[in-house]
Amino acid sequence: MKNAAKPRLSLLRIVEMNIGFFGLQFSFGLQQANMGPIYGFLGADEATMPLLWLAGPMTGLIVQPIVGALSDRTSSRLGRRTPYFLIGAILCSLALFAMPYSPTLWVAASLLWILDAGNNITMEPYRAYVSDRLAPDQRPVGFLTQSAFTGLAQTLSYLAPTLLTAFFAKDVIDANGVPAIVRVAFIIGAILSISTIVWSIWRVPELPLSEAEQADLAARPLSASSAFSDIATAIREMPRPMRQLAFAMLCQWYAMFVYWQYIAFAIGRSLYDTADPQSAAFREATLTAQQIGAFYNFIAFASALALIPIVRRLGARSVHAVCLAASGAAMLLIPGMEAKAGLFVLML
Repeated sequence: MKNAAKPRLSLLRIVEMNIGFFGLQFSFGLQQANMGPIYGFLGADEATMPLLWLAGPMTGLIVQPIVGALSDRTSSRLGRRTPYFLIGAILCSLALFAMPYSPTLWVAASLLWILDAGNNITMEPYRAYVSDRLAPDQRPVGFLTQSAFTGLAQTLSYLAPTLLTAFFAKDVIDANGVPAIVRVAFIIGAILSISTIVWSIWRVPELPLSEAEQADLAARPLSASSAFSDIATAIREMPRPMRQLAFAMLCQWYAMFVYWQYIAFAIGRSLYDTADPQSAAFREATLTAQQIGAFYNFIAFASALALIPIVRRLGARSVHAVCLAASGAAMLLIPGMEAKAGLFVLML
């Protein structure tokens, strides 16, 4: 179906088609906020954290481009993207439900690989789903809605254990040292992961392929070789600005993974004088790390809108450089911060 022929959707329908993105991002947020502490509860030392966290970057590097290319060539009774949504959501839900019950490190690490694979199977087709379903002039609203749900989901996922302390004692732990509030947060995430995806594809199903699109798929049959060929073509034809940003993004993602892996341990040492994951003080440090994480996600969402006029005035390159420098300075100061209020200031 050509773009001009695509039916226009109301704002409510655009919101509904992106509700699944909320569940997806809630899952990512739970992982970022809790996997480091969960590994610690199960006996991991800090030196092994990077190896235990490899699932995220590796599945993102491998799964996303392959699934993106495959979904472009998929034709099924359910649509092009829907099979990937459902497979990814089911994997996510199963892994989220099982994660806080992990009896050993290797089980938790294996579940993280499954969780990240599921997240990435869903993520790439979801972006294409917006372009497939919306007319060109409605796509900015669709992607802005995704951004809004990303900020909301990440904020709530980080806050979930703290909010659950209103119903569960924060020091109630299981035999493996995992707090009950973390277990319940992951169960909520498992329910959201599958239910929000199902809601989106039920309320706003994919459009049937046009005759031209069906002919194009028939001429380019689905296969592993065709998928890798598409990936190679995309890399070869990558716009110059994206190539220029590649190294900067590499450094930024390195910094973010270091933050996610070690923030609870850093706060435990600086604010609570502990690095023992089995202690009540470390559980308090974990809650503090999650609270400031929720705050920085909220600030990131709000500042993205506030920076628009500044970028127009000063240019994207200058604003980007200043923001990165400020973020780097904040990360250097976090391990030495001895006041909880100071951590919130650094999150700005």
